[in-house]
Amino acid sequence: MRSLATLFAVLLLLLTASWAQQPESTQTKPVTPKTTTKEQKPSTPPKVPEGKPQEAQTAVSPPEEEKAEANKQTPTEKDQHYDVTEVPPVVTHHQITIAGKALKYTATAGRLPIQRDDGKIEAEMFFVAYTLDGQEASKRPLTFAFNGGPGSASIWLHMGALGPKRVVLQPNGFMPAAPYRIADNEDALLDRSDIVMVDAIGTGFSRAANAELSKKYLGVKGDIEAFGEFIRLYITRYERWTSPLFLLGESYGTTRAAGISGYLADRGISFNGITLLSIALSFQTLEWTKTNDEPYILLLPSYTMIAAYHKKLAPDLMQDPARTRQQVEQWASGEYALALEKGDSISPEERQRVTDQLTRYTGLSRQIIEQHDMRIDVPTFTQNLLLDQKLRVGRLDGRFTGPDPEGPDSRFYDPTGAAILPPYTSVFNNYLRTELGYKSDMPYKVFAFQEGGTFNKWEWGSAIEGFPDTARALRAAMVKNPYLKVLVMEGFYDLATPFYAADYTMNHLDLSPMYRNNISFATYDSGHMVYIDAKEHAKMKSDLVSFIERSVPHE
Repeated sequence: MRSLATLFAVLLLLLTASWAQQPESTQTKPVTPKTTTKEQKPSTPPKVPEGKPQEAQTAVSPPEEEKAEANKQTPTEKDQHYDVTEVPPVVTHHQITIAGKALKYTATAGRLPIQRDDGKIEAEMFFVAYTLDGQEASKRPLTFAFNGGPGSASIWLHMGALGPKRVVLQPNGFMPAAPYRIADNEDALLDRSDIVMVDAIGTGFSRAANAELSKKYLGVKGDIEAFGEFIRLYITRYERWTSPLFLLGESYGTTRAAGISGYLADRGISFNGITLLSIALSFQTLEWTKTNDEPYILLLPSYTMIAAYHKKLAPDLMQDPARTRQQVEQWASGEYALALEKGDSISPEERQRVTDQLTRYTGLSRQIIEQHDMRIDVPTFTQNLLLDQKLRVGRLDGRFTGPDPEGPDSRFYDPTGAAILPPYTSVFNNYLRTELGYKSDMPYKVFAFQEGGTFNKWEWGSAIEGFPDTARALRAAMVKNPYLKVLVMEGFYDLATPFYAADYTMNHLDLSPMYRNNISFATYDSGHMVYIDAKEHAKMKSDLVSFIERSVPHE
């Protein structure tokens, strides 16, 4: 099987019972936030632990006697050490207008410790929390949100979807000209839920103390445990144990969210709702191999939607996109699936019939379909759909196109990431320092693979059983908590986590009708990051508001 780490290093490109209450001896001494004021102080600021304020630190300097020897050696990954001494968060106060109403809120930026049982800090996880002022914490929803990768910081959801500020793109989400700008996010979630944006260890400002400890957290199990402990500690320190709790994960972040839901269910922490945006729970639906035809079937409707967007289909297929989509889904799961199942035993007549239909539904040439034995993977589709124009189609969002800078033989170039990475990176780094007051010389790592070779050793856990899978953990959480609601969000132009694969995964959780009624779906005329399109972002906000209202019990 192709290395799963290689595949999902570009999945987001842009982007994942003993710990329920640790003994008092394991708790870090509380710290007091460092506060700067913008606008007006909140009427009820969040309570935080006490302690002395400090300035955030960068990498640990070696003792003097070790410096001379260290200078003689070439630095390696094993030489990397980070200061994980806990320092107070930075607290600022702001105001935003959402739906015509002025809202005052508090932003808290800092790092929470991930500790051993003896209290020694192994890592720290960076977060930015937004809390609406003057609210009763016990009734105020609280959403923990994160991106995926695995190995992507949560900059995308933070500055594109949920936070009070957003990166200014073109209305359809395409790249604007530099210099890049920031604006108030009129579709921020803050009017309905407090938000905690969290960066996985190895991304953003989240770090393990050293390279050896990093390995512990760069994997399915360690990543889930770190996020689980972060959530436990956050709701403890900020006294949010009785708040309605929500998770929102994107891409590999859905892998993580499903895992967290099952992990924390056994540790006394339940969630009211989980939003899964561009899901990747059952990797068998995503990773094509010589012995796994499932992804080819589940990708086909997305190919059709993208081909229609670029006007590569027959006119009759583009007249009614919804009808065409349903037609392709039925054919993919029926005749096409049966044809692939036959393998070499398929008759020449059936092969020709299926090839003709694939040509009609994908916009690709008959020659391409035949060369690939009726099995079209994502690189083949993105390379060939607009080959006549010498353009590559986006993987994360099939609406994006661009010439391949490495030539036609490149397998994984994605014009989507090339278009959105510079605006997000530039704007977010400036926002952290100038508006949130979080100033550190440590580089904010958008992707964990900027750390070096450690990321390439991501531990996939259940891969030994075939394919990684956290759908089982989500099912366990749902059956243990019959009130848990799940919202699945799907982009029609997403080839990283195709919408039909998401439907397939959720339809195979082995749930009775009572639990299936707790699952709802929302679809978007956008790609992997549905929110970069302004119109679809507004729909996403509306869908989230409805979901939160359904998920919180009313007195």
